[in-house]
Amino acid sequence: MSSAAVTAAPVPTAKAKPSASTRLWKHIRKYPSFWIGLIVLIFFGLVIVFADQIAPTDPLAQNLAQRLKAPSEAHIFGTDELGRDIFSRVVHGARISLPASFFVVFVSLVMGSLLGAVAGFVGGFIDEAIMRIADVTLAFPSIVLALAISAFLGPSLNNAILAACIVLWPEYARLMRSQVIVIRSHEYVIAARSLGMREPSILLRYILPNAWTPLIIKAALDVGSIILLVSALSFLGLGVTPPAPEWGAMISLGRTKFYNWWLATFPGIAILCVILACNLLSEGLRDWLDPNY
Repeated sequence: MSSAAVTAAPVPTAKAKPSASTRLWKHIRKYPSFWIGLIVLIFFGLVIVFADQIAPTDPLAQNLAQRLKAPSEAHIFGTDELGRDIFSRVVHGARISLPASFFVVFVSLVMGSLLGAVAGFVGGFIDEAIMRIADVTLAFPSIVLALAISAFLGPSLNNAILAACIVLWPEYARLMRSQVIVIRSHEYVIAARSLGMREPSILLRYILPNAWTPLIIKAALDVGSIILLVSALSFLGLGVTPPAPEWGAMISLGRTKFYNWWLATFPGIAILCVILACNLLSEGLRDWLDPNY
């Protein structure tokens, strides 16, 4: 009696785990806008850190013999009406415009998110009070309200930052409130409440961590908007006061000298690059954090 031959099933081999560089490259290919925006912002961050080493001269140093010189090898961005090097002023201007914008967005994000979370979670009179204040603020165009506040307080960078914070926080408050209202009705929140967990703990542990995604995306987008707002206030004489090398103030000084095009062109290009980088970063974050993408 012959025995049937038994063939062994092939043992599946474990698939090799892709290397870190391969995973990074796939991520770059899938979210190119995120990485382009991040690289540009990192570049400007390095400019802020090493501004003293990058700038060839003191941004405030005057040389009337070299006033209104066109871009050349000696001054690659040209000089202004006082003979100051435009390139040095654009480089040092990054130390004013970018940190101020990031500070405004951070303060507005924290303050608006906390007020919106409390309004959406508690409801009642507190919700009505916070949202009516936000509605009154949002009823005015942001630039008009910022101009009014800066004009009332006086021209300075600190007052421009305060005006920008007052203008921006209601947007985060309303966005966070809408997120909290949706999330507080989810099953896991109801289960936590039925187990006797305290309301503040539910808010901090279950609701806020799941409500941050749209606010982070908006914050990345608002950095560019605040740079434009602060620059606009400086352009109108209500932000940074001369001779500080702020990009908006530099554009304001060159607005009447059309033939000396370099006075406003290069700080304008710097603002454009930062705003474009923030928009690309925001778009990449949206695609990255969107579970349906």
